[in-house]
Amino acid sequence: MPETRYPSLISAPRPAVILAGGLSRRMGSPKFDLQLGGQGMLSRIVERLRPQVTSIAVNLNAEPADAIVGDIPVIADTVPGFLGPLAGVLTAMRHTAATTPEATHVVAVPTDTPFFPGDLVARLAGALTQRQQIAVAASAGQMHPLFALWPVAIADDLENWLTNDPKRRVRAFIERHASVTVDFPVIMTSRGAFDPFFNINTPEDLVEAQEWLNFFEDSKA
Repeated sequence: MPETRYPSLISAPRPAVILAGGLSRRMGSPKFDLQLGGQGMLSRIVERLRPQVTSIAVNLNAEPADAIVGDIPVIADTVPGFLGPLAGVLTAMRHTAATTPEATHVVAVPTDTPFFPGDLVARLAGALTQRQQIAVAASAGQMHPLFALWPVAIADDLENWLTNDPKRRVRAFIERHASVTVDFPVIMTSRGAFDPFFNINTPEDLVEAQEWLNFFEDSKA
């Protein structure tokens, strides 16, 4: 028997929250403020995400630069103590429940992955088969748990997890709930295989990201 897709999400609002509240220890400076190709990283993420969703907010625990964030709402963690990326996911859920109560899920994406697929949200939404299911992106055999559709209804369980589990691992929390993994292909290029979920954690990664950006821009010329 074929799986039944969760139909109401196709026409439901698709709010999104960009997770930009990390401490960026390996980078040495906030990732949301990095420059790639003369454009701020957060601005790039917003530009790539906006066509896929109905609204965007930014989870940020530092003072943002107005020129980067513009008119996008900035929301700080709802639980104190810099408890990791799941704190940002919880914040996204709480914000969605308060501002878009008709939405069943919220899209979360990190601020350090500027090339993520343009059909990310559509494919995640299309993979859902249950109302309170998490849809998670993957590529090259690796799950990318911060690229996910999160059901707002599990917010209380997530808050309990954050305040009681000492490790607060994203994958471990996902395993507590119904989930589906959506695989996205790597891109074969003349420069080699490129994973669209290439993320920037270090200054060296930023240099490599710039090289890939130059390559893709030259390929379009």
